[in-house]
Amino acid sequence: MNAKEIMSRNPACVTPDSSVRDAVQLMRTEDVGLIPVVDSDQNRRLVGVITDRDVALRVVGDGMSGDTSVRDIMSENIHTAKPDDQLETVLDLMGREQVRRVPIVDEKGSLVGIIAQADIVRDGPSDKRAEKTVEQISRPR
Repeated sequence: MNAKEIMSRNPACVTPDSSVRDAVQLMRTEDVGLIPVVDSDQNRRLVGVITDRDVALRVVGDGMSGDTSVRDIMSENIHTAKPDDQLETVLDLMGREQVRRVPIVDEKGSLVGIIAQADIVRDGPSDKRAEKTVEQISRPR
């Protein structure tokens, strides 16, 4: 099974110039905890992500405002996968790096999808591999 077979396609995203408030409103609308950050709406080259945890720790925790730019709090060193990567490779990445979501990018680095922990449990293989990955993601560091 390849990543493209279970990824959510064309996820909603923001740009670095978007406000944190706009990103949070998009999280609420889309019912997600991570929004990819792309350099522009035209080419959608992935440059980072913003998570609900980033907002809680960096914005609320540090007393920033909702008008803060996404670029000021986004995570930039993102682990990604390609649409044709084997699902096993994506599961290994998620477990090793303890991440619940992996953006899927094409050969140009443009965002084409995302695989979340829920996608794996819902649509992934029905063996113990999904269970093991969730366990690895959730273990204390």
